[in-house]
Amino acid sequence: MVSAIFHSPLETRVAPAAASAPSAIKQIAAHVDSTGATAQKVIETRAKTPVSPFDWRGFWLAVLPPIFGLGLLIGVWALVSISTASSIPSPTETFKQAVVIFSDPFYRKGPNDQGVGWNILASLERVAVGFGLAAAVGIPAGFMIGRFEFLSRMFNPLISLLRPVSPLAWLPIGLLVFKGANPAAIWTIFICSIWPMIINTAVGVQRVPQDYMNVARVLNLSEWKIVTKILFPSVLPYMLTGVRLAVGTAWLVIVAAEMLTGGVGIGFWVWDEWNNLNVKNIIIAIFVIGIVGLILEYALIKIATAFTFEEVKS
Repeated sequence: MVSAIFHSPLETRVAPAAASAPSAIKQIAAHVDSTGATAQKVIETRAKTPVSPFDWRGFWLAVLPPIFGLGLLIGVWALVSISTASSIPSPTETFKQAVVIFSDPFYRKGPNDQGVGWNILASLERVAVGFGLAAAVGIPAGFMIGRFEFLSRMFNPLISLLRPVSPLAWLPIGLLVFKGANPAAIWTIFICSIWPMIINTAVGVQRVPQDYMNVARVLNLSEWKIVTKILFPSVLPYMLTGVRLAVGTAWLVIVAAEMLTGGVGIGFWVWDEWNNLNVKNIIIAIFVIGIVGLILEYALIKIATAFTFEEVKS
């Protein structure tokens, strides 16, 4: 009687659980057995499934077209060299000259006689400085123009007016203001690189879903948090696209700018070889410019792909 009165509620709860323990254990054991049997069947099925052969068709489709394209280029080049007698060197002669040039690309024999490696590095340095300044100015400006309608209406006419101007038209302004060839070349890179970053960043900000901004308004987020938590992740793919376009444009422009300003650089190297009537080196420089530009664009595409996400469709 006393034990019934002072019977613990905990014991009342534990007792049914203890009573049902064997059945729970049996269910778990049955589940484990069925899972193990299923896994064993999967393993056996995979073991019986023949390994798919190598996809030769996909391999050849990926390899053969570029080879044919390169072969077509070399074939046309060889025909042109034959038809023009000695004006255009043949692919074989150019290849032999390229072996000589790249056997020692970093020699120095004076301020105007340096290896192709030093000229490439000098051009890349100018591109890096001009492009870095353009990114430091253009990306924040794009955020502001896309974020505030007043600034968008204010700067859109200016951008539309100045963007189509040829980059080399800005070179005399740089020479006049900075009194030097190197700063003028960097200024030209800056002015031609800034427009793609401003435009793409502003477009990205304007395409942020309005629902995101409504949530930020309800939560009373500060402008800094709106930019860092909402706008920046959404705008990043657009921004990286602008960066990629800007780098490609900058590499195109620096070659032409260096032809006009002189000094050390791949553009100056091309012009200097023309003055020496060394067509072989000019053709080699064309390939070098193309390969460096291709590497820059490929690297930026990989970076953009890593930060690009697909929207989940409901």
